[in-house]
Amino acid sequence: MSNAENDNLLENKTITSLSTSLLENIKTIQNSLGNSNDIIIREFLVGKPLEIPIAIMYTDGLADNTSINDFVLESIISNFEATSETTLEEIAIRLKAYCITVGSIKDIADLSSLLNAILSGETILLIDGLAIGISTSTKRVKDRAITEPVTEAVIRGPRESFTETLRTNTALIRRKIKSPNLWIKSRVIGEVTQTEIAVMYINGIANEKIVKEVLHRLDEINIDGILESGYIEQLIQDTKFTLFPTIYNSERPDVIAAELLEGKIAILVDGTPFVLIVPALFTSFLQSAEDYYQSAFVSSFIRLIRFIGISLALVAPSLYISLTTFHQEMLPTSLLISIYAQREGVPFPAFVEALIMEIAFEVLREAGLRMPRMIGSAISIVGTLIIGQAAVEAGIVSAAMVIIVALTAICSFLFPAYGLSNSIRILRFPLMGLAAMFGLFGIFIGIMLLIIHLCSLRSFGVPYMSPYAPLIPKDQKDALIVLPRGSLLTRPRLISQINNVRGRKNH
Repeated sequence: MSNAENDNLLENKTITSLSTSLLENIKTIQNSLGNSNDIIIREFLVGKPLEIPIAIMYTDGLADNTSINDFVLESIISNFEATSETTLEEIAIRLKAYCITVGSIKDIADLSSLLNAILSGETILLIDGLAIGISTSTKRVKDRAITEPVTEAVIRGPRESFTETLRTNTALIRRKIKSPNLWIKSRVIGEVTQTEIAVMYINGIANEKIVKEVLHRLDEINIDGILESGYIEQLIQDTKFTLFPTIYNSERPDVIAAELLEGKIAILVDGTPFVLIVPALFTSFLQSAEDYYQSAFVSSFIRLIRFIGISLALVAPSLYISLTTFHQEMLPTSLLISIYAQREGVPFPAFVEALIMEIAFEVLREAGLRMPRMIGSAISIVGTLIIGQAAVEAGIVSAAMVIIVALTAICSFLFPAYGLSNSIRILRFPLMGLAAMFGLFGIFIGIMLLIIHLCSLRSFGVPYMSPYAPLIPKDQKDALIVLPRGSLLTRPRLISQINNVRGRKNH
């Protein structure tokens, strides 16, 4: 080991604990933070007539200046008294007991925790002669207003969504679940970002083994920064090489509350409005919050329509390619003549024709999402109408193909969860290739491989395709259809293996 490495190790060891010298502590903190000008350090004397050197430090913009001035500085300077017989330990006790009037106070003995507290918006109080800092809660919360969800709109239901502030999000969930059994386990992940993570679950309903597994996987994460819950999702999921999301996410507090009541576990990340839910099942991505707020018959009809639409979004272009290329005898004669009359001047085979239109639509959709909101929708609509009509008139594609692609696009918007929509959009292309090579047999082979892959997936040990595979008859009440509310009195069997029945008898 080189001398430079030895010096670095020695330096790291010396700065892990605070010094009894106030000036040395201030110098160490300033050097650690690069003498940044947003770190405010105020030195003053307290304790009439003893006059003990004290310093407070905080980050400008993250800490609340009003709280610091009114409940820390003014309170200490005007109220604190000490004599020559007062020890430093007694001074610290008196400051915490009588002078500092903020809500949360804790002692800090190491430099890393002190720096993290400063950079989190807390105010640190250091006393000359003591190797302990006093952390006071003076965070300045700049929170976005609670608005209507953007990605999960409903006609009937709550109009509130999560924000980027962790404590606001936990409060929104506690507002809906006022049980003392709603527990929160906290973690800090990211060597540089020091991002706060909260794991929420209902004790007595959630499976303890899954809770321990979630905490274990979070503790195993070794990364420099977490900027969004998507980082956590990719790092803790069971299978890394799959197109299908095995962790559910939502920005709706009512959805997260409902999932917690089923025995699932929520993972909240500071800085993002999207909350993760584990374990996640395939059927969860096909259910909407509104399914449970209206008549079971209406919800069942809408859910069946959703399943049919999602199936069309996956296989409609493939079916068109296979039927027009290999299995013309399966089409009515009049329809077949009409299709071939339209394709008479088209220079490309059905597969290339479908590929051109699908790629064009994906480009238009992505452009509409990335453009400014004022012109994004206009570009999507105008681009689709003009390009589609012009392509038909130019003889590049047939009118039937435009109809198929338009139907596929509309069906792809039926997904309540955007993550699953992306998977279906990608899988549509290999199915089109199989249909172009082998016809309906290729589609069947692709779908069988897809089903086998789905049945092999796990989400924190729970089969991804349950309650379909393995087939659980009792859980079919909320699978393809939704039974009336009075029939939904049991929780999913593979998720919550204790306290399975909802109701007073279990409490």
